[in-house]
Amino acid sequence: MRAANKNAEKALRADGRRNRERILAAAEELIASDGAQASLEAIARNAGVGSATLHRHFASRGALLEAVFRDGVAQLCARAADNPGTDPGAELAAWLEELTVYAATHRGLAAALLAAPDVVPEQVCCTAMVREALDGLVARAAAAGALNTGVSTGDLLLLANAIGVATEADPATAVRLLRLAMAGMGRPRRGP
Repeated sequence: MRAANKNAEKALRADGRRNRERILAAAEELIASDGAQASLEAIARNAGVGSATLHRHFASRGALLEAVFRDGVAQLCARAADNPGTDPGAELAAWLEELTVYAATHRGLAAALLAAPDVVPEQVCCTAMVREALDGLVARAAAAGALNTGVSTGDLLLLANAIGVATEADPATAVRLLRLAMAGMGRPRRGP
């Protein structure tokens, strides 16, 4: 009997993990399309779970938004380290585009997180994680001569954030503006 209970507990845990993952995926999608005020009921419905299941996993809207934010940023940072290739400048530019598009398409997520009564801003901040990922990309691009001297991780974070905020819900414009800015940060060419 104990073995049966243990197996049922493991199955429930796996099912719970799947439900949580489905809720996060549905929330990510709806926040990207509808903004941070996306309906919790719609999120539950799109995840294929009941409202009570959503609330068992996430006690509040703030807790759900925090999880969506952290998950998205963690995925971005993981991609920064994936498969470094032979063109560090292009890899840096591509990752910055991803970061900028993430900021532009997750309409109101950061502001909603900061306004949530149950969220402590210092605990939500993922700046250290993003900075660490970007530090590696910047170092590789600088070593390859793909960045002007003096361009820092902080500069690029500020640039990506500013473009993301200015172009909220318009990722095409966000990418275009970032590319314009990045073109000005490459090494100046020598010669005629």
